[in-house]
Amino acid sequence: MTGGASGYEYRVVPAPARGRKAPGVKTPQGRFALGIEDILNEMARDGWRYLRSDILPSEERQGLASTTTVYRSVLVFERRLAPAAPPEAEPPADIVAEDAARSLDPDHEDR
Repeated sequence: MTGGASGYEYRVVPAPARGRKAPGVKTPQGRFALGIEDILNEMARDGWRYLRSDILPSEERQGLASTTTVYRSVLVFERRLAPAAPPEAEPPADIVAEDAARSLDPDHEDR
C-alpha cells in the first residue's frame, strides 16, 4: 500500500504465529521474540522502519453459507518515498516561436 501525498509508503506483514528455534534460545517467549526480531531486521535492511503492530478483524468463510471473524496480528512498517525528480523547465513559448521563425528566414545568419 502506498501513500503518495504523505511522502511515505507503508508495508503491512503478518506477525509470526510461532517462534523460531535457534541455538541458545530455549523458551517459547525467546523463540517468539526471535521470530519478530528476524522480520524487523529483514525489513530494516530494505529501508523499512517499524511503525507499530495491530490486531485487526478479518471475516473468513466458514462452511458454505456463513462467515466468522478471525483476528490477525500484523506489523506495520513505513519508509520515506524517494523524492521525485523536478520537471525540466521548458522555454517560454514566445522564445520557441522566435527561434522557429529565425530558422525559417533565409537571410538570417547565426553569429
